[in-house]
Amino acid sequence: MECDKALSLVEILNAMEDGIYITRSDHTVEFMNRAMLKQFGPGVGKKCYEVVNDSEVMCPWCQAKEVFGKGTSVQSEIYIPRQDKTYRIIEVPIQNLDGTVSKLNIYRDISLRKDQELKLRASEQDYRRLFENVAAGVYVSSKEGRFLNANQTMLQMLGYASKEEFLMIQIQKDLYVRPEDRIAFQQMIEDHGQVVNYPVNFKRKDGSTLPVLLTSHTLRDHAGQVVGYEGICVDQTQITQMEQKLREAHDFLNNIIQSSPNAILGADMEGKIIMCNKGVQETMGYSAEELIGVDVRRIYDGSMAYEVMRMMRSPEYGGQGKLRTYPITFKHKEGHPVEGTLSASIIYDENGKEKASVGIFVDLEERLEMERKLRRTQEQLLQSEKLAAMGRLTSQLAHELNNPLYGIMNTLELMKTEIKPDNKRRRLLDMSLSETMRLADMLRKMLSFSKPDQEQRSPVDINTIVDEIMLLHEKQLREVDIKIELNFAKDLKPVMASKNQLRQVFLNMVSNAKDAMPNGGVLKVATVGNGGHVRVDISDTGTGIKPEHLDHIFDTFFTTKTDSGRGVGLGLSVCYGFVKDHGGDIQVESSWGQGTTFKIILPVIAAAEPDPH
Repeated sequence: MECDKALSLVEILNAMEDGIYITRSDHTVEFMNRAMLKQFGPGVGKKCYEVVNDSEVMCPWCQAKEVFGKGTSVQSEIYIPRQDKTYRIIEVPIQNLDGTVSKLNIYRDISLRKDQELKLRASEQDYRRLFENVAAGVYVSSKEGRFLNANQTMLQMLGYASKEEFLMIQIQKDLYVRPEDRIAFQQMIEDHGQVVNYPVNFKRKDGSTLPVLLTSHTLRDHAGQVVGYEGICVDQTQITQMEQKLREAHDFLNNIIQSSPNAILGADMEGKIIMCNKGVQETMGYSAEELIGVDVRRIYDGSMAYEVMRMMRSPEYGGQGKLRTYPITFKHKEGHPVEGTLSASIIYDENGKEKASVGIFVDLEERLEMERKLRRTQEQLLQSEKLAAMGRLTSQLAHELNNPLYGIMNTLELMKTEIKPDNKRRRLLDMSLSETMRLADMLRKMLSFSKPDQEQRSPVDINTIVDEIMLLHEKQLREVDIKIELNFAKDLKPVMASKNQLRQVFLNMVSNAKDAMPNGGVLKVATVGNGGHVRVDISDTGTGIKPEHLDHIFDTFFTTKTDSGRGVGLGLSVCYGFVKDHGGDIQVESSWGQGTTFKIILPVIAAAEPDPH
């Protein structure tokens, strides 16, 4: 603001036609207006007598001692040979803010005036023209608070049609919005002899407020007593409006930042957070009070803060000083990770020096979860396609092999009747027939795998089927030291299913659990229902499934029993096909060395509701 005031005063002085310059007590020129520069050339920093009289010694007419010594203003008319002009010179002491005194010199060219009377009239006309036409309010007032004179600009600024009306107002009561400002103004001007760029609010005739900058000095009589003040008023309306617009723009920008659903953070080059919006609290759980002044590494995961700065300074990630949509993980206040993308940039000052950095974080938790679900759905669709393709292949293969296989079995049965039971060849025939029957059973599974929908479906009680399966296997399980724990939910709704296919699913699950606990353990079977679905949980305390195998256990022909020769990888594939064909799903949870849990989920006959998992 002080700079703006100084600029306004310089503009006013540059608008004047008289040559004006300011000197220090050592005669060094501090300021020259345009008129002075035009007449005498550049001279700021030089001695005044070098500029004005092109001399190495003080000008013979200089009255600096009078001005600086006694603090009085002096006037004189001087002919300057260098310019071949006569000037009326006014030398005025100026009290600076730091307590020092400078001298204001006004050079008015009067060389063209033919005589003293004409010169005086021209001088008065020039003064009147300057007084009336200067683009600022100019006034003369009494010490008691009445205006003695004012220019047209002053009248227009304050909304008065005539000078007579304006000269009738009481300054303190009718001009100042705050009467105490008039008292403060008088105190300053009495103490210092002048007031420069004093901000104050005036009242227009219609009562509206006019912000002005007031610059004034005292008027003294022949005895040196203060009798009034004269000065200029600069309308600050446009500047005030501009400042208001800047504040509004700042508030609007701040509202945009605060209203953004994304987290926006700013940090200085030492890594201290200097700005954050409400989106940070919504996304990361921190309030602004908790983060301002805190090291930005508090919300980054590990050493990621250094990595982000490295990438911003590299041209490879969006351009020098920028980082565009980089996937990143922040730490929530509660400790869990927050996944998303970060766009950031470095803020530079006018010299290109790094000043701060700002980043916008977009929380992609819902999108990433949706993508994960989509991948799972795609994998399930791929599995279904694989099952369908394998179904067509196995169906054709099974049909082609069944007829010759049953012919072989019949032949072996006939050969057995011709050989005595204690004959060694009879044992070979039994072994061959057993293996052939195992092959026939495998073909039967392949046919079930390829045509799971051929079984007739009816309302089925899941508890009944599971209970029958456990009764069937109870003795076998106890013989191998496996303890059974059952927990059936009451009042489960029935499901529309094929009993035989469900029995095959549960038999396979129990058989796999038994194989996973060769040294004994605990088999837990539980049913759960929430009205829309029923779920059967089958858990063992066996060897578990290796992490690298979890994604493949339902793949056709995938097996981990190759060393024993007991499996060909159709069991879980067939089970998965049966359950998916019933509109259900199978989920598996396993820890290597600790056990496995299979969850078979089936929809009930009633309207479907959310999964219980």
